Amino acid sequence: MKKSRGWMIVLLTAALVILIAIIAIGLGSVRVPIPEILKTLFGYANDDMYHTIILDIRLPRVILAIIVGANIAISGALLQAVMGNPLADPGLTGVTSGASAMVLLIMLAAPQYTGLIPIAAFIGGVIAAAIVYSLAWRKTGISPITIILSGVAVNAICGGVIGYLSLMYSDRLPTAVQWMNGSLAAKGNNALYMILPYALIGWVLSILAIRKANIIRLGDQVASNLGENVNRIRIWLSLLAVFLAAISVAAIGMIGFVGLIVPHMARLMVGSNYKFMLPMSMVLGALVLLIADTGGRTLFAPLDIPSGILMAAIGGPYFLYLMRRRSF
Repeated sequence: MKKSRGWMIVLLTAALVILIAIIAIGLGSVRVPIPEILKTLFGYANDDMYHTIILDIRLPRVILAIIVGANIAISGALLQAVMGNPLADPGLTGVTSGASAMVLLIMLAAPQYTGLIPIAAFIGGVIAAAIVYSLAWRKTGISPITIILSGVAVNAICGGVIGYLSLMYSDRLPTAVQWMNGSLAAKGNNALYMILPYALIGWVLSILAIRKANIIRLGDQVASNLGENVNRIRIWLSLLAVFLAAISVAAIGMIGFVGLIVPHMARLMVGSNYKFMLPMSMVLGALVLLIADTGGRTLFAPLDIPSGILMAAIGGPYFLYLMRRRSF
């Protein structure tokens, strides 16, 4: 693929994200015209009601959807490079459920320590990834089948922990229900300020890791012949992927299929070179989750369907379609 074509597709998708974001801000129980949105965003608002709706309610939610979608898609792309398996993603490899179990532990059992949720999510994700990695590693390399089987086992264990916590602290469960379903409802500036610095750090490190991702996807033997320490690269990229997935779980809860499907779509659009595929995954993940969240809060109004539920409903059939076509 020519470099200019690859970057053109990435930039066009990024422009589409901005366009959909502006449209999403205008949609809701109170429709806001696009000219009013632009005036408010540039500091020329004439209506206090529009100012409150846009800046305090809808804009933080839209930006949060963009950030989380980008995080999970990048995480999935990195895990697929590390494990040499297009089926790898934060959900199937147990990273999401590991992070979720730790977050729920704090939310229900120790709510006084909610400030530690991002750290707890990262620790839970690292533990889950370490278990899957250790079980899947062979002297000849990573076993793709064992990755999936190990991920299923880790998900089952974490699901048991989540079920136990839900039963033991059922009186506190209503406060965590939206989070468990991956909802952006009522997520304001606090959630945005919490995740933004972590996300920026993760994005910068991901860009710096592009060369390593390209090397590792060529296979362990080729990477070793190039003088690279394969295990060190794999551990570094895994930690970065877990970090991005964990902070997303800490912010809004469990979102499935974005990390699985989006990198595959990006690969079809711009090829396997991570120089283009990683930025494409980033903007495409942002677009997918933004559309899912906007659809969840507008198509079924006055109900606000969590993004996690909508992504499962859409992502599951699409994944089966890809499997049917044997695109993997």
